[in-house]
Amino acid sequence: MHERYAIELNKQEKILSRKNFKTDFYNGIYDRYEYPVLTREHIPLTWRYDLDEKTNPYFMERLGVNAVMNSGAIMLNGKYYLIARIEGNDRKSFFGVAESDNGIDGFRFWDYPILLDDTCKDETNVYDMRLTKHEDGYIYGVFCSESKDKSVNDLSAAVAEAGIVRTKDLKHWERLDNLKTLRSPQQRNVVLHPEFVDGKYAFYTRPMDDFIDTGSGGGIGFGLCDDICHAVIDEERMTSLRKYHTITEAKNGAGATPIKTDKGWIHIAHGVRNTAAGLRYVIYAFATALDDPGKVIAEPSGMLIGPRGDERVGDVSNVVFTNGAIVNENNEVFIYYASSDTRLHVATTTIDRLVDYVFNTPQDPGRSVECVAQRCEMIKKNLDILNKK
Repeated sequence: MHERYAIELNKQEKILSRKNFKTDFYNGIYDRYEYPVLTREHIPLTWRYDLDEKTNPYFMERLGVNAVMNSGAIMLNGKYYLIARIEGNDRKSFFGVAESDNGIDGFRFWDYPILLDDTCKDETNVYDMRLTKHEDGYIYGVFCSESKDKSVNDLSAAVAEAGIVRTKDLKHWERLDNLKTLRSPQQRNVVLHPEFVDGKYAFYTRPMDDFIDTGSGGGIGFGLCDDICHAVIDEERMTSLRKYHTITEAKNGAGATPIKTDKGWIHIAHGVRNTAAGLRYVIYAFATALDDPGKVIAEPSGMLIGPRGDERVGDVSNVVFTNGAIVNENNEVFIYYASSDTRLHVATTTIDRLVDYVFNTPQDPGRSVECVAQRCEMIKKNLDILNKK
């Protein structure tokens, strides 16, 4: 074994074993942390280097990794698990399981990445798995299954579908048929609802006319299917809508599996708007009704999380994106979000704080003059309180 292996292993161990801590960022809603929870430096050396000196005398990276980002998340048997999107230097993404005792540091990947059943021969790339612990007893992973669009003569043209797998232990994965939505040509950012709705499996979808642009897609959809093994949705109705001059103007999509609370299902999603520098992704929240998970009942104004500081810089700058969150036994919420398609972070809050934020934060009135009036009303209330002291 090359002598460089011990040096690199020691460097990596310092990263894997370092303690994470809260920054001084404050908004009363959630806490940010100093270090990302997963980066390319967390990837095992055995995934990147050939350790045989005969075939790799210079100890070169043979199969490099460019980024670790958008991760599904789940808690099992007291441990925190992330199904991370890992992008190789070859641009192909794949999934790996990382495990932690506390959810904010110490994440270590299992020995092997996930090797999915090769059931879709045209599939080129897979990424962004959402994990749902369903009441039927299975853990489902819903992810983007990408293939070349053969209908056009454009090497960048792609087709996106929602791939589905299921497991009970995160080790043995059964590949099911890709989701079919009869009225939407393409699907990305699909999330499985954790409970049956009217005896059927329920999905949050994102209808799209092509791979990048939503086109006529109006926002996050909601649809039901009878058979999860051969999932077909006949009709999608809209939930959280795209709106002009908001954080969801260009597109939006479901993120983590919705969180059940006494007041409703809380959704942590992403919104996209166009800027002179390109698309800007942020994270926002909304709630749907307990008795109708496709009906929005609360939608606070603006974004929940936006990129800050170093989070703004990366392969696709000025982006935060989430597809995983965990609620532990203490009702603490761990929101895992990637920044700039490069690394993965965590923000922590509680169910109580999240409910307060979603149901008591004013809704966006939609026009600057009304937004200023809304703000002035709060300022006047605050000044009255201060003047009484």
